Amino acid sequence: CARPRLPAGCAAPYGGMAAPGAAAAAALVQYVVLRGDLGRPPRSWPLGAVVAQGCHAALAAAHAHRQHPDTRAYLDSGGAMRTVVLEAPDEAALTALAETLKQHNIDHEVWTEQPENMATCLALRPYPKDQVHQHLKKFKLLK
Repeated sequence: CARPRLPAGCAAPYGGMAAPGAAAAAALVQYVVLRGDLGRPPRSWPLGAVVAQGCHAALAAAHAHRQHPDTRAYLDSGGAMRTVVLEAPDEAALTALAETLKQHNIDHEVWTEQPENMATCLALRPYPKDQVHQHLKKFKLLK
């Protein structure tokens, strides 16, 4: 698919060029783990509401860890960002994952929907995949 032509002197978003440190940033991934039961009966949240939970968690993790060099490199990589969205079957599985990540000193944020006070999603700050994948491998891609 061809890219649209821009007027002379205009830059494409993210410049179409690799940002400094883009090779290092390309090795980074941000994992987002959403509760799969939110979109199924009896809850049956609208798709947009479920997606919003993931967005909230990803932004919260990036903001909370914005000074970490990996987070800065990931955010500076623009269009080269890699995000993997996984599914936890329910709140208990999400809470257990959060505890495991805490025990292993893995930076993450749990998004808790208010006023229900219900954990809906968690996101890690950007990490090299090999540093965190072992804690996430039991979760499947969100469908």
